[in-house]
Amino acid sequence: MSDATIPHAPPLSTRKGFPLSAYLICAGGIIWREALRFLHQRQRFVSAMVRPLLWLFIFAAGFRQVLGVSIIPPYETYVLYEVYIAPGLVGMILLFNGMQSSLSMVYDRETGTMKTLLVSPLPRWFLLVSKLFAGVAVGILQVYVFFAIAWFWEVQPDWIGYLYALPAIMLAGLMLGALGMLLSSLIQQLENFAGVMNFVIFPMYFASSALYPLWRVRESSPLLYQICVFNPFTHAVELIRFALYQQFNLDAFVIVVGCTAVFLGGAIIAYDPARGLISRKRQ
Repeated sequence: MSDATIPHAPPLSTRKGFPLSAYLICAGGIIWREALRFLHQRQRFVSAMVRPLLWLFIFAAGFRQVLGVSIIPPYETYVLYEVYIAPGLVGMILLFNGMQSSLSMVYDRETGTMKTLLVSPLPRWFLLVSKLFAGVAVGILQVYVFFAIAWFWEVQPDWIGYLYALPAIMLAGLMLGALGMLLSSLIQQLENFAGVMNFVIFPMYFASSALYPLWRVRESSPLLYQICVFNPFTHAVELIRFALYQQFNLDAFVIVVGCTAVFLGGAIIAYDPARGLISRKRQ
């Protein structure tokens, strides 16, 4: 057989990418694995519910007489303190879920499935985005279970508000999950991630509008008010708060989308072995 009849592999520049079915199979597998992990780790679900329900049942009852909430958008009348903090507690669920999902990435990156996925021929950005959406899907499930329980404590927006809030909850979950993913790229050892989580979670949560209106913060501390305004978690909470009452907060939407793009872009770059931090740590 002459050389002219021997088939040659096409040059790399002319090869086509993976078919759409390959991407769908990979994304489905990542999401399914995250769902199975969530189902098998029941203590993760219980811990995710304990924190917000503790605030709703105990702290809200004690603060009701201390922290009165005036008529502020999106509310058209005076509301109970439980009603006010409900969007902030939703943000708490998404924040902790994003950090826990990133904690699992630190482990999987070294010994688990992410170690295999990150060396697969599929684009790394696609693998990270699939992992991010898988974590957000689990967080949304936790949020609506919380809504079902909170309904018995007079947190009862119109039923259509639950549907309006779904895109806002998803976007907030993407932002917080992308932040956790970016942090996971900076952590080399699993033991160090817990300290970083606490360093990020508690300042973000307490220096926001999750527990008290910003006008009250401004009355007590203008500096803290400015910190709350620049805190992306504040805008994630406000986006959910307005959506629950069928209103759209454009400022919060723009900030959350922008922060999501920055955090996710930083995570993709950091996980890129050619440019990111992961390769530098291993050198």
